[in-house]
Amino acid sequence: MRRHWRHLLASAAAILAALVVTTTVVPASPASAASLTEVTGFGTNPTGIRMYLYVPDRLPTKPAVLVAVHYCTGSGPAFYSGTEFKSLADQYGFIVIYPSTVRTGSCWDVSSAGALTHNGNSDPVGITSMVKYVQQRYATDPSRTFVAGASSGAMMTNVLLADYPDVFAAGAAFMGVPDTCFQATAGNPADPTQQAGWNSACANGQVSRTAAQWGDAVRNSYPGYSGPRPRMQLWHGTADTTLNYNNFGEEIKQWTNVLGVSQTPVKTDTPQSGWTRTWYGDSSATPPVQAISLAGVGHALPMAGQAKMAITFFGLDSTSVPPSSPPVSPSPSAPPSSSPSSSPPPSSQPPLPSGCTASISLNSWTGGYVATVTVTAGSSAINGWSVGTTLPSGSAVTNSWSATGSGTTGAITFTNVSYNGSVTAGQKTQFGFQGTGTGPTTATCTAR
Repeated sequence: MRRHWRHLLASAAAILAALVVTTTVVPASPASAASLTEVTGFGTNPTGIRMYLYVPDRLPTKPAVLVAVHYCTGSGPAFYSGTEFKSLADQYGFIVIYPSTVRTGSCWDVSSAGALTHNGNSDPVGITSMVKYVQQRYATDPSRTFVAGASSGAMMTNVLLADYPDVFAAGAAFMGVPDTCFQATAGNPADPTQQAGWNSACANGQVSRTAAQWGDAVRNSYPGYSGPRPRMQLWHGTADTTLNYNNFGEEIKQWTNVLGVSQTPVKTDTPQSGWTRTWYGDSSATPPVQAISLAGVGHALPMAGQAKMAITFFGLDSTSVPPSSPPVSPSPSAPPSSSPSSSPPPSSQPPLPSGCTASISLNSWTGGYVATVTVTAGSSAINGWSVGTTLPSGSAVTNSWSATGSGTTGAITFTNVSYNGSVTAGQKTQFGFQGTGTGPTTATCTAR
């Protein structure tokens, strides 16, 4: 089981991690004091997951809450840094919870019986505790609680909407699978050393059920519940080789059935070239189900602008936030010194080298590997980079993401793609590749 998670979902993680410009929590802009904060003691948490919270400086009365769920090998801080939800929260005035799993491999449990049931004993319980903590502490509007996730986080989005329809109003799943599709034998969910179970048939798009069967799976997650069901927005690339595109159609079956609307779209448009968006149930900005198919796109979501489309689907882009508070004056009890200090300045860190550096982290198994490459800018910002590495004899690259490779064997040069070439001084970006044989361990970087 564990090998499958490493082999297939490590690629999903590396794609999304490549969007992370920095590996630490991004500091707030000078005009804002808001920052990402870890919260402990938030409530029932059977699997020991961690909670990170972003509360914008300006909030309306009874703000909305968004849970943003990371991918495999990711974390709450990485998803905060690498997606647009934080800036959208600043713009539209909602609170964002970034849960972070501690399980080996950092994938969410969407497989065990304890995860696939209301008030079970796995990750969904801890995430819902985070929501209730925020609802109580910040007097939020409980009818405007939403969840969005990517890859493993998209699977969790499906699971959370099934387990807790009384908590979430809507979800946005970027390249996920239907609720219960990944159902598999797993270890004890409370043991963070055990990875969640892997379901190869589901990942490969080989699980097909009727709409009623998929709908029953959701309804059986919370037996006896008869209240309203959350709306769903679905995203998937047609070239996804990690979680097969067939899962997109199965998700549409599931959520149209759950929400009692036809599988025949009532409206179709093309928001961008290669993007096909379909509405189910009605043609409003907030329909019961909306689905966006991305021609030729692999396991690389959300892309620029897609988080905003999710926010629109949630109805959060019409929120009015109060004007900025006046700047806080310096405390009169601590005026600046009028004379220069006689103390020697503190010792500084060694200066960063110029250009850029590259390092490789390998996730290997018998006959193959996934390489995650971290590119670090030196003492000055860079506007592009090239990374060179030499594959050992018998090794070949079969797939790469967030970089363009010059070949598949021997000496290979990877260059940045459009969204990750610019890196500020001292910060990082990532790309990855998968291959057969033994992976390389060293790389060089040239700034452009």
